[in-house]
Amino acid sequence: MRITCPLCGERDRREYYYQGDAVALQRPAAEAGGVAWDDYVHLRDNPAGVTRDLWYHEAGCGSWLVVTRNTVTHEVLDSVLVCDSTGGDA
Repeated sequence: MRITCPLCGERDRREYYYQGDAVALQRPAAEAGGVAWDDYVHLRDNPAGVTRDLWYHEAGCGSWLVVTRNTVTHEVLDSVLVCDSTGGDA
């Protein structure tokens, strides 16, 4: 899979560190029970289809990107800097 960094151009995905879903996770309250915290730390959705993910260009410019991709076909549909992403959910 190849990801296009808006600053560096197209690069192999091995230059990037995958962080997870770009939609902010809902952190439990400090007083939430152990089950709520266990779910928050360990459970993630594994959707088939188009997702928006956070990627860090670790071996490149050090930018954080929101990458829109299809998890079934591995096609990268879009990549933008986090600071340029719309909707404020990244």
